[in-house]
Amino acid sequence: MAIAVAAAAVLLAPASAPAQVIGFTSGVTAGEVTDHTAILWGRTDNPAFVVAQVAKDPAFQNLVRQRSLRSTRADNNTVQTQFDGFAPNTRYHYRFCYPGGRKCSAAGKFETAPRASDPKTIRFGYSGDETAVPAPGHTEPYYGDFKAFKTMVAENNDFNIDFGDTIYSDPEVPGVATASSVAQKWAMYRKKLSIENMQKIRESAGLYNHWDDHEFVNDFSVAENGRPLYDRSVQAFRDYMPVTYSSQNGIYRTVRWGKNLELFFLDERSFRSEKASANGVCDNPNTSQPDLAPTAPQSIRNVFGAVYPSTGLTATVSQACKNKINSPNQTFLGSHQLQRFIYEVKHSTARWKVVMNETPIQQFYALPYDRWEGYAYERVKLLKALDDANVDHLAFLTTDTHAAFQNEVNYRTLSNDIAPANATGMATPSPTPYDDFIIGPVATKNFWGEIDDTTGISGSGMAITNAFFKPIVGMNCAQGGTNSYGEVTVTASTLRVDYKDENGDVVKDSDGTTPCGPYVLTN
Repeated sequence: MAIAVAAAAVLLAPASAPAQVIGFTSGVTAGEVTDHTAILWGRTDNPAFVVAQVAKDPAFQNLVRQRSLRSTRADNNTVQTQFDGFAPNTRYHYRFCYPGGRKCSAAGKFETAPRASDPKTIRFGYSGDETAVPAPGHTEPYYGDFKAFKTMVAENNDFNIDFGDTIYSDPEVPGVATASSVAQKWAMYRKKLSIENMQKIRESAGLYNHWDDHEFVNDFSVAENGRPLYDRSVQAFRDYMPVTYSSQNGIYRTVRWGKNLELFFLDERSFRSEKASANGVCDNPNTSQPDLAPTAPQSIRNVFGAVYPSTGLTATVSQACKNKINSPNQTFLGSHQLQRFIYEVKHSTARWKVVMNETPIQQFYALPYDRWEGYAYERVKLLKALDDANVDHLAFLTTDTHAAFQNEVNYRTLSNDIAPANATGMATPSPTPYDDFIIGPVATKNFWGEIDDTTGISGSGMAITNAFFKPIVGMNCAQGGTNSYGEVTVTASTLRVDYKDENGDVVKDSDGTTPCGPYVLTN
């Protein structure tokens, strides 16, 4: 990571800086903002000495902090440093300058969180799933220029969240190879940061960064893909996306924003078991691929299998597959993180507990392996622990699925589904007190397009949504064909989530006319 240089003499000695200094072309950002701290990040185009400056005014006449740093090739010329001692609920401006102030980066700003006793209304936006990779022979990003982030900037939020799949190491772009080395992943982050809308969202307010699988590789787990890939991916992510990390906790952390809000960021990659589908355990005999809906009732599988024979859903799911999905030995968070999260959320004094949840916790049965559904026993175990402890005013905010889905979280949603032992005997549907708000993507293939690719039939994604997700699963919103973000407003009495498309308009449901939300949770 960035190397702090204590000697003030460095700032006065331009001759010691590398010769071919060009400038700052990757923008700046402030990450991990609390009521008194923030991590400031920048990048030079070549190794250099720089000074991080923080001021209360945009002209930088009233400096309150500054520190000398050195960018090195070992970190791909990135620099980052955490400053402490900021005042709560205060706006600060920051930048990075070469010695003597002869050239400075763009200026960013952030606002510190209010004190835990402050009842201030908090507004923030979240989305994720973006790739800046162009098709071979082209220069423009294959999936667009991150317009949702541009629109989020106009919301003037207290902070924003870039929540998972912040690059696609294995991009869904024809002819583009997977990035597996640190250098290859660095290149993807640089490409992402060359997009103006990405730089704007990073510099306009504090930004919390989080990973999902594609910072590593699709459906990543250490058990399946190995520790070396994990270590390389973590290094590249931490170099470009300032975040709190430790080997024991991964990037699990909590952040308090005044009296009304505490955020809980779950790390769903560092400690999970291999997927149930690993080693072909859940392969469908008709397709020789992981079964598309192994936990759905067979009666429903038969209907969709008849309409879409290529899915192979008329086949019976093997008992070995069912056992692996429902095994108590399968862990999603790891025992340490699971117990820590349950303890901390139970003891939180914030009015609203918002769980930033990389992959959906609501049930919708389609390809469950990489989601909470694929680790069914621990999913029920977590929900029971929260419910039994009377943890109220809690909501899950999720990305990953490339769709705008909203539904309550059930222990079991459909009668005769395949459920773990700790969920048997429950009436179906069996709702918990919690809702799951899934949003995105910013710039990658949408959910309906992925379903169409799987079935080989154009329009099948929308058709399955209207025939299954809406009337049978009961989703309140099931829009799988548009880029989107969530706008969240938190007060003492309400938590409101607005579903907005990349233009800032209300997301329309799968019928194309019904608004999705706003969704308002109350006391």
